[in-house]
Amino acid sequence: MSFILNRLGICSSLLRFDAAKPKPISRLWAMAAPILLLLAVPAARAADWPQFLGPSRNGISTETGLLQSWTAQGPPTLWEHEIGAGYSGPVVNGGGLILFHRIAAEEVIERQDAATGKVVWRTAYASGYVDDYGKGDGPRSTPLIAEKRVFTLGPEGQLDCLDFDTGRILWKRALHEDYPVPKNFFGVGTSPILEDEKLLLNVGAKNAGIVAFDKDTGKELWRATDHAASYSSPVAATIGGRRQIFFFTRAGLVALDPASGAVQSSKPWRARIAASVNAATPLVIDDQVFISASYNTGALLLRFRDGEADELWKGDEIMSNHYSTSIHHNGFLYGFDGRQEERARFRCIELKTGKIRWTRERFGCGSMILAESRLIILSEDGDLVLVEATPESYREKARAHVLTKPCWAQIALSQGRLFARNDNKIICWNLKKE
Repeated sequence: MSFILNRLGICSSLLRFDAAKPKPISRLWAMAAPILLLLAVPAARAADWPQFLGPSRNGISTETGLLQSWTAQGPPTLWEHEIGAGYSGPVVNGGGLILFHRIAAEEVIERQDAATGKVVWRTAYASGYVDDYGKGDGPRSTPLIAEKRVFTLGPEGQLDCLDFDTGRILWKRALHEDYPVPKNFFGVGTSPILEDEKLLLNVGAKNAGIVAFDKDTGKELWRATDHAASYSSPVAATIGGRRQIFFFTRAGLVALDPASGAVQSSKPWRARIAASVNAATPLVIDDQVFISASYNTGALLLRFRDGEADELWKGDEIMSNHYSTSIHHNGFLYGFDGRQEERARFRCIELKTGKIRWTRERFGCGSMILAESRLIILSEDGDLVLVEATPESYREKARAHVLTKPCWAQIALSQGRLFARNDNKIICWNLKKE
């Protein structure tokens, strides 16, 4: 409690009451009410979408008053315009939207006005990345907005830190020059996370699998493991009073101490074939961690106690996420099961047991957000779909074809505005009720 008050600039002595002079309950509430109101202030920032998978990196939004259906043309469009290539998701903070895309031979970082789409600033640098599999030459990693900074990671491994207000580059590093990183299938695709003033990444080099950088200078602070890089993004959580960073690397799940980089636990989890990837982000639910991969690998649910991880269940026929992260709601997981190339299924499973509750066949992959007990889904084919998050059955409330495929970037929701992109267009819709 004192830590929260200190972060808010409130003296903890305001909460000290003289036991020898008890005060009436009404007076205690009167004294506490302003403090409780201030404690609620950080929750208001949940309207931002500053990083991959949103404020808590779990695909969940706390926004309310959203549309419960829309027409075949989709929700009301606020603005749209053409953009460059890439699968990097838009992120939003305080009314400013950051877009990371590829135009000709440059990787471009833009701040736009989230309400209008107007460009506020633009920063670019040369890029020679060419995808070996013809999947596009744009960035894959979603930017991070934190502490008035923007962090981006290009497909060639260029890590940039920019000033959020001006776009000025504060520092940059060429990770694939600084570290001996083997070439990955589709370039670099993990999204950075900021924890305890440190920028953390699965770099993927020998003896530098996971690296912490000083957020102000880019200087290396610690390194850990020799795990190759995956396309999964890390997530931070406190379990049993212990702060941990969970990485789903090329080799499997790793839990580290963010202060020192000390490995607290690990669990091998990857496909037996080399032509495979781990891409979904670990999902933390209380003291449990869910990971999933395709390529005959499947899902695994672990419970963490005293630093040890115990298997609760696992299986390849339950929820095998190719690249999209599942979402948890009221004891159930909702996600895309199966390979993207084979038209993945959309599915609901019970978290406790792994029991399949329902399946929508050949749905295809996509990205999604949970808000007001509904799943807002952008399918890879470009359909914007609204589905009730209920284990009873698949209940579709709305569907509209809004973009051409492929739509592989994560969508974002901020202040009632929904942002989605493909490899040549970005659209902003108004999801607020009239």
